[in-house]
Amino acid sequence: MTEKLFYANAYLWEAGATVQKAERDGKNVKLLLDRTIFYPEGGGQPSDRGIIVGEGFRIIVEKVDGKDEIWHEGKLEGRLPEAGEPVRLILDAEWRYENMRQHTGQHILSAVFKDLYDANTTGFQIFEAYNKIEIDYLGELTWEMIFEVEKAANGIVWSDLPVEVEVYEELPDELRKKLRKELSDKVQPPIRIVSIPGVDVIPCGGTHVRSTREVGIIKVVNFYRKSRKLWRIEFVCGNRALKYLDELMADYWLSLDEMSNKNRPLVERVKELKAEMEKLEEEKDGLRRELWRWKAKALLDNAEEINGIRVVSYIEDAPMKDAQAFVVYLVDKNPGTVALVAGENYAIFAKNREVGGISMRDLLGKVLSEVGGGGGGSETLARGGGFKVRPEEVLETARRALSAHLG
Repeated sequence: MTEKLFYANAYLWEAGATVQKAERDGKNVKLLLDRTIFYPEGGGQPSDRGIIVGEGFRIIVEKVDGKDEIWHEGKLEGRLPEAGEPVRLILDAEWRYENMRQHTGQHILSAVFKDLYDANTTGFQIFEAYNKIEIDYLGELTWEMIFEVEKAANGIVWSDLPVEVEVYEELPDELRKKLRKELSDKVQPPIRIVSIPGVDVIPCGGTHVRSTREVGIIKVVNFYRKSRKLWRIEFVCGNRALKYLDELMADYWLSLDEMSNKNRPLVERVKELKAEMEKLEEEKDGLRRELWRWKAKALLDNAEEINGIRVVSYIEDAPMKDAQAFVVYLVDKNPGTVALVAGENYAIFAKNREVGGISMRDLLGKVLSEVGGGGGGSETLARGGGFKVRPEEVLETARRALSAHLG
């Protein structure tokens, strides 16, 4: 059993401990200590980071997990520690403290959603750049509703209320009735209850700040519906809120600077740009079809005729996606036509739907049996690739197989 010093004092950034076990894990090492200030991943909160130092070794802690026995995993510099050796634990205090601010901010945000919209929080996760909760809510959320939540949540933050933690072997009925969420049967004693007077009472195994004031600010940055009655809310607190908003504003103004019309709002400039792009796409599509029309005419003028069927065959430089778009256009617009096209390690065989007596899938199969590779398709269109020969040889093999079948 590892003594959890972070529960006695969440602000303890350094402490001493004794190694109980040390195991190599590839290039990393895993340590089991008699006590720790490192919070293990769990309850939506990521594990702590930091270093463990001893005589002749140093471990950069990247992952901490476990419940009763807490293991510390990271990169080892120096020799492998031995059981019984003393070590010094040093947390990445900024990482821990910001996680404490995010976690306490989540309690406040979830309590406000419950109070204003009777929406229960069903999931929570702290990520490096932002956090998310998932709430159970059947209605439609809007930015106006989110603003009301933010005002209420930040009002609680700025009220400088105490964040209290108490541990129970058995919850009194009176306290159980105050819980924001019903206590799960999976929660076993000792039960840690985190409460903010007049705001929230909830079981929680995470680390928290002492006062709501320390959260700094709570800002929702995104929200969307995940299912019929589940919404995902993304938010940030403390210094991570400032960092997120600074990056967002830098992106906003840099994007606006790229516009020919640099005046706000950005959404109007984006609409103008989209309209211009749609117009250009229409023009591009018209030019492409005009090019296809002339290309098809040139190819048909030089097509080989076999038993009344025009066979167009050529080497294509374009990527397979573009080549296929043209081939489909060619055979669709010209009855009695078969197209055999080979490009850089691909082949496309297509026919007009009125052409009978030959399947493009079967034709491709015959070609693959001679030149290798793989592929498949349908009666009217087949594609292959991975050939062992040059495109010219693939095309010649296809022409031979088609002529033999039709002639």
